[in-house]
Amino acid sequence: MSGLDQRKIAAALSAAVAAAEGEEAKIVVALVDRGGNLCGLLHMPSAFLASRDYAEWKAWTAASFALATTGLAAMLDSQEAHVREGLLAHPKVTALPGGIPLHRDGVLIGAVGVSGGSGEQDVRIAEAAAKAALA
Repeated sequence: MSGLDQRKIAAALSAAVAAAEGEEAKIVVALVDRGGNLCGLLHMPSAFLASRDYAEWKAWTAASFALATTGLAAMLDSQEAHVREGLLAHPKVTALPGGIPLHRDGVLIGAVGVSGGSGEQDVRIAEAAAKAALA
């Protein structure tokens, strides 16, 4: 199957929670399809309310650019100020770490976003979710 089905979405959400528990982080994890449409969301108890939006925006950004949000940050560093500012002015675009695109056979099928831990924790947890989604 080329896209995200309910079984893969559930596996990704579960993997994110397990990874977050291992990191002692309270997170929100969001999955979007390749069009940026929300298809999975899990808000752990005690996770910051704002993390819901950030998780979704991280996933949306990763799907939009087919690039991890950390990669987008690096790309933006090489751009002129008006390009960088223009892209980041979009209400859903973020260069915060924790957004990872999901590619299967070289084709973008969606993305995952995690928010609530440190930047490094968000990336590790998103990687665990991505691995489960693509297994």
